[in-house]
Amino acid sequence: MHPQREAGFIWLHTVLRRGSWFFIAGALLWTAAYFASAQTGLLSQRRADSILQSGARDSTSWNEDTGLQLQGLDAAWYNTAKGGYFRYGKAKVDAVLAASTSIGATGTAANTLFARQLLLLYRVTLDAKYYKAATVIRTQLADTCDALSPSPEKLCTAEPFLAEYASVFQEPQEFANITRGFEQWDRVAHWSSPKAEEANLKNTGIAWLAASLVDALPYYPQDHPGRVRLIAILSRIANTAAQHQNRSTGVFEKSPDASPHEPIASLQACLLVDALAKGARLGYLPAEDSKLAVKAWQTASKSYLSADSDSAPGPGSGALLVAPTELDLAPTATLARGQTVLLDAWYNSQQRKNAAGQTEYFHYKWSDKSDSGYALFGHLFQSYGATTDTLYSAPTRETLSKAQYYIIVSPDIPVKNPNPHYMTAQDAELIAAWVKEGGILILMENDPPNADLSHLNLLADKFGIHFDDVLHHHILGEHVEDGRMTVDGNGPLFHHPHTLYMKDTCAISLSGPAVALFRDRGDVVMASAKYGRGTVFASVDPWLYNEYTDGRKNPQIYDQFDNFAGGQELVQWLLQQRPH
Repeated sequence: MHPQREAGFIWLHTVLRRGSWFFIAGALLWTAAYFASAQTGLLSQRRADSILQSGARDSTSWNEDTGLQLQGLDAAWYNTAKGGYFRYGKAKVDAVLAASTSIGATGTAANTLFARQLLLLYRVTLDAKYYKAATVIRTQLADTCDALSPSPEKLCTAEPFLAEYASVFQEPQEFANITRGFEQWDRVAHWSSPKAEEANLKNTGIAWLAASLVDALPYYPQDHPGRVRLIAILSRIANTAAQHQNRSTGVFEKSPDASPHEPIASLQACLLVDALAKGARLGYLPAEDSKLAVKAWQTASKSYLSADSDSAPGPGSGALLVAPTELDLAPTATLARGQTVLLDAWYNSQQRKNAAGQTEYFHYKWSDKSDSGYALFGHLFQSYGATTDTLYSAPTRETLSKAQYYIIVSPDIPVKNPNPHYMTAQDAELIAAWVKEGGILILMENDPPNADLSHLNLLADKFGIHFDDVLHHHILGEHVEDGRMTVDGNGPLFHHPHTLYMKDTCAISLSGPAVALFRDRGDVVMASAKYGRGTVFASVDPWLYNEYTDGRKNPQIYDQFDNFAGGQELVQWLLQQRPH
């Protein structure tokens, strides 16, 4: 069963058991969405696997469809943690770079998609060659994308790449120019483009604009004025799409009043489906727009895919992979809408130099896509419509009041950070008061040589949870057996069997209201405690960082573990703890 759908059934089981009106309402929404999109998971993985089997990664050619194929594989990778999807894309980009056939950047969709792959590869691998190649393209874009001209011939359509580049390499001043570029694009965009019907993405059509908006917006600073303006453009496009959707068939048509009815091109339809569904999941559009996308896809998937072409990687296959990978998330995409998951960057505030020589936060951070980051963990929350945020200062009553979940991971010690910020008694009192009022606190410790236990226990002890100063599950080299943990399933946290991996942990002692959620070889590995209206979850390891969830690390050894699937169940459990 597809992982997201399996998580949905876990949610439904809990709903029926708990019986609150909120959960029952969520169950009804999930059930409707599930049956509406029941085939997307199977289709997306068939299409993704067929691209891998095609062997096209050995080719040095690059076009818009190639870029969309890899974008779809990226999404499938984050939805499933199948590292092969990432490795395929990396091999393809490496082949293009090695042959020096990367397309000169002129603002076209092909160049934008290639540049975005370079950024992804840099962020995941930290290999400076990808940064250098992306920077070359960024420089080439200057003539087109820094010009203030409404001419379609000179229009910049590289905004998603430019927004990510500005975010990663700390250029917030660029967002004003990126916003102007989107607004210029909006002035010349039109609903149905003959060029789009020829599968030429260099057009200025509304579908490509919508897809670019939802891909760029996550990189905007929350308080940037351009963010509101871009969401307004996206909302207007969604309203236009609704007007052009045939109510009986769900098809997006060229004209809402024309007869006979003529659908828009398949490529445009797929981009719109992706934009509407993703925009609703990320909170830029009303939740109802996800239903608009699901209804459109039900017909589109039948119209554009013949019985034997749904797994073929031929022309147009990129867009036909992007859409269903987003719709894989539709069944549960808005169940956590309006909820914020706040990640600490104060008690763990480690920093490193990036390829541009800038200082950046890393290690258990949402923005860190390398082995040390929490990017996939963040995606699990986002897949249910939750917002992920980061707190770079000591918590206050005001900052915590804006969040429903607060995560503290592996607090610093001097060998990790020369200026660690330790938990204080005052901080512990404040955080405990927030939990008592209904907050969900997640404490993910580490082994004593790598994290501060004594100060964090000032907080954990308040809930009957104590992190013991011991080193368990110690791993030497690739001798992973000491980190293997077998989960039988049917427990209070894990409903299904798993084989988890944790490397070098502490242990937990319990008292008072605290209870064990999972034990391994006699140790309490995960625990919880009710405290007032809130809940505390604790684990002996930050076991959901990318290195052991994203499927890239030595598959011959690490494919036996399924931390990602265990993380899906943990996120489900955490979302269910919120008081209603």
